[in-house]
Amino acid sequence: MVLEATMIVVDNSEASRNGDYLPNRFSAQSEAASLIFNAKTSSNPESAVGLMSMAGTGPTVLNTPTTNFGAILAGLHETKIKGHIRLGTAISVAMLALKHRANKSQRQRVVVLICSELDQKFGDKNDTEKELVKLAKKCKKNNVSVDFVAFGDATESNTKSILEKFIEAVGGPAGEGNYLAVIPPGPGLLSDSLITTPIVNMGGDAGVGGSGMEGVETGGASGGGGGGFEFGVDPAADPELAMALRMSMEEEQNRLERERRAREEQEPQSADRMETITEEGQGQQSTSGDGTDSKQPRVEEDKQE
Repeated sequence: MVLEATMIVVDNSEASRNGDYLPNRFSAQSEAASLIFNAKTSSNPESAVGLMSMAGTGPTVLNTPTTNFGAILAGLHETKIKGHIRLGTAISVAMLALKHRANKSQRQRVVVLICSELDQKFGDKNDTEKELVKLAKKCKKNNVSVDFVAFGDATESNTKSILEKFIEAVGGPAGEGNYLAVIPPGPGLLSDSLITTPIVNMGGDAGVGGSGMEGVETGGASGGGGGGFEFGVDPAADPELAMALRMSMEEEQNRLERERRAREEQEPQSADRMETITEEGQGQQSTSGDGTDSKQPRVEEDKQE
């Protein structure tokens, strides 16, 4: 599995107080951060995850990459909701934290949770489209992958288009390992919707088209029944059912694969057994034939007498 050092950047601006995502935007981010941590460390125990905020008085590193889940929870608990986001500065600080990671063999990744729009009146001068594209090229040069989880105000403004251009600049036209998940409000939890995206690597193949990926809005292959959703189920409406169906399909595929291998192993043994039986049968016929020939002259001699 992939060995990574990941920095999770949370949005602790005033916009994170909104309750359109249960229980509220910031608490939803806390659950999503826990999900990302567990996904990364479960895929490879040597992977490490750090945490930082991008609002308040300025972007703040709460935890450098670590395998201690308690430290991540403590950092989330200490984070205060205040001010406006500074996205460009936050990503630059996250890159610096990854540069000084303990294990240099770990790949570098930044996962940004953003629920507020990029407002030039209150934001940072580094949050313009021009500056963010320039920062994306810098990330690409330093082999830093970037994922965005856009929800709330970030899905309804020009912020989404800026994030799409960032992903295209950092990963090329196809994204290539950098993803943008746009998650609209819904009855489910943000973390449940995030499971179906390649960001946590729990939804099957990540695919190659990461740029502009609509997260839970695009379920499976287009066409067919179920409105284009995999298994005909919208993961946003019922993520638990979608995950159960996917796991059931994988188990069935594994069972069929085991049966196929068992048949392949039995076929050579059956062929050898049939050859042995054929040889034994031929030997018996040969012995029987010899016995008949030896008895025939005696019968003729009896007739002559």
